[in-house]
Amino acid sequence: MNAPPNRIGAEAIAAKGWLAAHKWLFLRRISQIGILLLFLVGPWFGWWIVKGNLNFSYTLNLLPLTDPYLLAQMLVAGKTPEQLAWIGVAIVVVFYFLVGGRSYCSWVCPVNLVSDLASWLRTRLGLKGGAHLSRSARYWILGMTLVVAAVTGTIAWEMVNPVSMLHRGLFFGVGFAWAVVLAVFLFELFVMRQGWCGRLCPVGAFYSLIGKLSLLRIRLPQREACNDCMDCFAVCPEPQVIRPALKGVDGAGPAILAANCTNCGRCIDVCSKDVFVFGTRFGDKVEKISPSAKRIAPAA
Repeated sequence: MNAPPNRIGAEAIAAKGWLAAHKWLFLRRISQIGILLLFLVGPWFGWWIVKGNLNFSYTLNLLPLTDPYLLAQMLVAGKTPEQLAWIGVAIVVVFYFLVGGRSYCSWVCPVNLVSDLASWLRTRLGLKGGAHLSRSARYWILGMTLVVAAVTGTIAWEMVNPVSMLHRGLFFGVGFAWAVVLAVFLFELFVMRQGWCGRLCPVGAFYSLIGKLSLLRIRLPQREACNDCMDCFAVCPEPQVIRPALKGVDGAGPAILAANCTNCGRCIDVCSKDVFVFGTRFGDKVEKISPSAKRIAPAA
């Protein structure tokens, strides 16, 4: 059961202060908006720091970055990527192997801004319920996009990919691209919270496969200090990843190892007991909590 909307994060704000209770959220927004601006200052102002888009970019005419999902579609479509594309893919794969594949979703993807806005507004309006879709649906859609690419010989997914469409809308102005982005927003607002990003998006599904064994993880060194406020579940875009590490399900260690954790850091922000921290996947030994972190029972 989620905490009431007006109480989510209230304990953390009281314990740590408002800014500390939103630290990782602010850093994510700086990252997402900053990356967008790096792409946009070229066509807008002629400052070509980064050329291209999130599918393929060239930074300072030196650093190539290629979306491995795009390259996978090219390969099954029978296309031959250039050498620079392979170099860009290698850099991206190594990076997300280290920091977690779905960090792309929370720290880079501009559609996450749209999704989070819809989720915030949904909470503010008190909208509940909605459609139910399995989280495995995104992997079926991922497979279908590759099949379509193989059958048609085209990278068909990129014609409707909301990430690409959002970039086109920012580059070229009002058009069909904005209709796709609006559709994602309305779907997540009225039909299902985190419906696109959490259940349907094949991009997130692909990056979860890349980061399945990633080194950077959310750790819970003081999970015994948890007071069951449920705020971490309320803000997490993939709340199903928390329970095994938090409750030691089937002997699970104090680290979130699920591939679909986005490493967004919101659980760290909203926890008044500092149960969550960024760390590595190594070391499952449970650390003892300090006396000050233990809950003190009120006097009779």
